[in-house]
This record gives sequence, structure tokens and C-alpha cells, in this order.
Amino acid sequence: MGAMRGVIPPLAAALAAAALLPAAKAPAQEPARPVVTVGKQVSIRYTLRLEDGTSVESNAGEEPFAYQHGAGDLLPGLERALDGMALGESKQGTLAPEEAFGKVDSGLFVEVEAERIPEQDRKIGSRLYYRDESGERQLVRVHEVRGDRIVVDMNSPYAGSSVRYEVEVLKIE
Repeated sequence: MGAMRGVIPPLAAALAAAALLPAAKAPAQEPARPVVTVGKQVSIRYTLRLEDGTSVESNAGEEPFAYQHGAGDLLPGLERALDGMALGESKQGTLAPEEAFGKVDSGLFVEVEAERIPEQDRKIGSRLYYRDESGERQLVRVHEVRGDRIVVDMNSPYAGSSVRYEVEVLKIE
């Protein structure tokens, strides 16, 4: 290093010889658009369809759906898709069954006495409502008829299905 004493490195020499100009001003930054994050109140427009195009749910042409992000009020995969989206942004994609209405759970096939089901609905495919412990109405489907016993499928009718979504963020508070 002693031999280099007094020698200006080439880059430093080039800079010393160049005319110095004022730094260019940074472009004015747009104000940051709000983004969807946990705890925010968010309003969206959405459409959910099965892979074959069958409509599952939509609020197109209706009031926006408002929810608190991160509270578990949406399909898990849809909530993850919305995370970080900006106000006014749209997105579409596909959710695997476990990110949408879940996989078919064999534990949700329940055998009941036939007399608990109205006679006209004691056939495979009939859809019925029942009230759960909290008083909420739940849709169930007759899966199998076994004489005086009926197997009822309590899974979501869309369990095991991939779901295509289209979503637009309308409001973030």
C-alpha cells in the first residue's frame, strides 16, 4: 500500500475532473393508497364461481360487502388474496378446496332417524335446513337412505370444490 500513497484511484480522479451538477429532483411521490391489512374495515365487490362456471355467490349489482380484515369473515384463501391489495385494485384467481369451502369431511356425514326428516325429503339429494346450537340455519343434504335411517351430509355444498374468484377493493378504513 505504501507505493500507492499519493495516487488518486481512477474513479476518484474521474469525479474530480468532472463538472459537478446539482442532483436531479426526485419525482413527486403520489400519496400512498391505503392497502388492506389486518384490522382494517374493508368493503369489496366479489363473485365466486365453481370451476365449471356455476355461480356460488356474488354481490355484483348489490351493496358492497363490508368486513374486518383478519377476523375470519371470508373464505381463508380469499382473505389472503385481499391482504395487501390497494384501494381500487381488482384481482382474480382460483382457490383450492382447502382455501375455499374446505375438503369433504367424512365426520360431517351424520346418520339420523328417518322420521326426523319430512317424508317428501327422504330421498338422495334433498336439501334441508336445520338450526344449529347457536340458532343459525344450516343447509344439509340427504346423502343416503338406509330404510329407517338417513345419512345427512352436513358439509358445505361446495366442499371439495375449487373456486374461482373476482374481487375489487372499494373502501378501506
